[in-house]
Amino acid sequence: MKIVVTSIFVQDQDKALEFYTEKLGFVKKEDVPVGKFRWITLVSPDDQDGTELLLEPNDHPAAKEYQKKIFADGIPATMFGVADIHKEYKRLMEKGVKFTMEPTKMGEVTIAVFDDTCGNLIQIVQK
Repeated sequence: MKIVVTSIFVQDQDKALEFYTEKLGFVKKEDVPVGKFRWITLVSPDDQDGTELLLEPNDHPAAKEYQKKIFADGIPATMFGVADIHKEYKRLMEKGVKFTMEPTKMGEVTIAVFDDTCGNLIQIVQK
């Protein structure tokens, strides 16, 4: 068994698609109409057959409440791995990404947290 798709709630699928592709550099894998929303998945450009990230609409009241509460408490919705966190931090800052935590050493890893503009805090980590 392996993880093939994981999801993140987003307030606006179009805005999220733009942020995650234009700012973060993910590649759109699927974009299929499903009722009033779309099944939009993204992959890493370095592993296009790897785990897909689904941009899940937060249309359900429980999803909205969950997203709002973890954001307010400063809890990242997910984590992405990077090879060089300081280089990635600089690259994202230059693209206008707003960080809530700059790269910080935590034991064996270094982490940073940014706002994805779609209702989530996202953590990046270098092991």
